[in-house]
Amino acid sequence: MEALGDRLKVMVKVFRRGCHRVLQSERTTIHGADGMLMVLQLAMAEINKQHGGEFKVALSDVLMAWKHLLLDKLHLPPPNFVRLENYDLILEAYESFLKSSNTVDLVDILSMYKQLKLVDSAQEEPVSPIQLFEFLSGNMEVSELPDSTVPSTPSSKSRPYSSQVKMAVRRVFCCYLNLLVNSKNDMALALTLDVPSRALGRQAFTDVKHAARNSKTSLFLAVTSFVRAIQLGGKGYAPAESDPLRKHVKGLSDFVQFVDNLEEILGEIPDPSVCGARLVTAIRAVLVKGRSSGDEVYAAAEETTKELKERICQLHQIQKRSANGSGTGISPARPKAYAVNHATAYGGRDTVKVLMALLDEEALTPLCENKADLLSEDQPVLSGAEGTCVLVLFRSPEVSTGCSPEPLKNRVQSRLDLLKPKAREGIRSQFACTYKDEELPLNRVLEFPSTSQVPTCVHPAPKPKTIPAVEETTTAKPASECPNREHSVVQRGAALSQRSENAQNRGAGPGSRRKTGIQMQSKGNKRKQVDSDRHGGSENEPPQKKQPTSVSVKMPGKTVSKASSKKKLIAGQGKLTSFFRV
Repeated sequence: MEALGDRLKVMVKVFRRGCHRVLQSERTTIHGADGMLMVLQLAMAEINKQHGGEFKVALSDVLMAWKHLLLDKLHLPPPNFVRLENYDLILEAYESFLKSSNTVDLVDILSMYKQLKLVDSAQEEPVSPIQLFEFLSGNMEVSELPDSTVPSTPSSKSRPYSSQVKMAVRRVFCCYLNLLVNSKNDMALALTLDVPSRALGRQAFTDVKHAARNSKTSLFLAVTSFVRAIQLGGKGYAPAESDPLRKHVKGLSDFVQFVDNLEEILGEIPDPSVCGARLVTAIRAVLVKGRSSGDEVYAAAEETTKELKERICQLHQIQKRSANGSGTGISPARPKAYAVNHATAYGGRDTVKVLMALLDEEALTPLCENKADLLSEDQPVLSGAEGTCVLVLFRSPEVSTGCSPEPLKNRVQSRLDLLKPKAREGIRSQFACTYKDEELPLNRVLEFPSTSQVPTCVHPAPKPKTIPAVEETTTAKPASECPNREHSVVQRGAALSQRSENAQNRGAGPGSRRKTGIQMQSKGNKRKQVDSDRHGGSENEPPQKKQPTSVSVKMPGKTVSKASSKKKLIAGQGKLTSFFRV
């Protein structure tokens, strides 16, 4: 209905004239029906994540909350169905997002219009709350606003692209222009950061979002401050090496450089028509770069560029006629004549007013017919890597915590490995006695509970036999023999030397403190030999305390046996020794 379109436009114009009375910033931009729905989706996903869920929300829940939100803000009777859980938190998150991004929605425009109407009682209420509800819900079709669109041409009647692609391309154009007017608009930055492709995917956007949250600034300010610190900060002020944004320096620098180019065009060209045409042309150049003329994005960008150029020229002519008459009053106060930046303060001022009027008209477009295409993840790919769905962009990439289930193939293989029969661990080699045991088996601990009871053999493997070195007239039999053990005896002169158990000592290591039965029995033989020498010796030969046939000198890693030679006594030495002993 044509009358509704005119009244909506009048409502926005009145708001622009007096917005300085109700708002802190005159560069506040407006979210239309599509923008309001996307912000609501983000708010619901954020609340779901805070309450232990994931950053996601069902489309049906968004549509239910959408109806509750409109009726609640317009002070209309609530719907018949029960509102969603945590609705108050969702509404708070929705309003917080609008405030932080310096934006308002169309319902806020109506409420501010009523406040301004009290000041100027001559103004009438152009739109009722019920009509605005029907418009935002998509139940009422609005005809084209006067002078808001370009007349259709024969080339535009047969479009080689879908309406979904056209909507996405036009949204990107408006988001770039929106950043020039309102740099705090986080939604505009999210839709332009990686369009065209700058290798700034979800991970890069997540890092930017975390940096902005930590510094309590907007996304655009977080990006520009990081790039400025890299370029101009020097070593003392440059970001740390551990800064996550350092991984995306090239892509962020390209984005900031492109926005700087747009701002340079905005400040250098005073004519709004020429300046607006240059801005739109620059945006089109980056969108169609590397695309063929038959590409649907190329065709949509060409037509959008033509439409926006003509509309900017029309808005400029309208504002010039209004300025020659009574004046618009929508711009801030002009700088004084003695201002230092008098010449530069005018640069881009008129162009900003034209861009704001253009963005206000874009906010008055009806709600998208296919809400699933607007909110779902299957958006047209403009950047070559990911879609333009804001829910995908604001959702942080999943970090692997090790708790996620393994693939089915790996789980089946691990299950088969468990079911395989295992080899018996009790079978050991015959040379196992030379290996060191990490722990004593339980059955041996129970069999020998005391350290005084020393087993004669630790392992079932055979033990070497020890033959002490004796003189030619004395022979000693080994106390114990372990079969299947080879030994060598080297006889030099009257003494015999035998290599002790080097292999066993070396295999047992320094941690083994157990004495074998062979060593204990050899000590017993020596003790018996000393006793027999004391009582059975002759008078001329005094009893010797000990008469070892071999002296064993232990060194690390080897044992050396030496044979002691028998000393001969002179005449009378034995009797003298016995006398002093008595």
